[in-house]
Amino acid sequence: MLSKFFLFALIWWLVGNPFLAIVIVLVLLYVLDRRFIGLSPSLLKPLRRNRRLSRLKRELALAPHNAGNKLEAARLYIEKEKYADALELLEQVSGVYDSADVLYEIGLCKLKLGELDEGKRIILESLELNPRVKYGEPYLRLGEAFAGSNPGEAIRYLEQFRSINSSSCEGGYRLGRLYERLGDRAEAKRAYADALHIYRGLPRYKRKAERRWAILSKWRQLF
Repeated sequence: MLSKFFLFALIWWLVGNPFLAIVIVLVLLYVLDRRFIGLSPSLLKPLRRNRRLSRLKRELALAPHNAGNKLEAARLYIEKEKYADALELLEQVSGVYDSADVLYEIGLCKLKLGELDEGKRIILESLELNPRVKYGEPYLRLGEAFAGSNPGEAIRYLEQFRSINSSSCEGGYRLGRLYERLGDRAEAKRAYADALHIYRGLPRYKRKAERRWAILSKWRQLF
């Protein structure tokens, strides 16, 4: 905190305006976070995504049967958490792209729209086609979806995710949070420790993507 105060004081002295100094400090903190930590969201990514989606919509208006554009648009809708729009497009292209990835994305949309049983059925079907689809991400999303209604089932999914994707800290963090919810503090701490152990073993180029989950795991260890 003292370093931030001195930084603010220095910038205030340089620019002569406290409000402008606050803005500059916030911008600096955001840039440093995006460069070295990654906790704050990107401000540019949504703009690029929206531009690309608008371009795809225009192209689909001219060529409505272009399955490639529909699939890309559906995946952008998933990123925007517009699952109903994504599902509509995915179902239109499912006959063209008969793949585990597309089947999983249909199931994911169903989960997010509250159709848990149907979403689970479709996702498990995608895992039968390819047990390692998207490096185990389906198990992670199933764990999230059932954490509230069936913690035991959610734990099994998260453990399966960790067995497939051994370089992800997110699974350990989410598993720890689930154990906390169940009142098993010892297992929660073990899961957080596993997440941190994974992070320390990652090569430098992969650490930024996992740093958020490592920081959250370390934070949860303290309480």
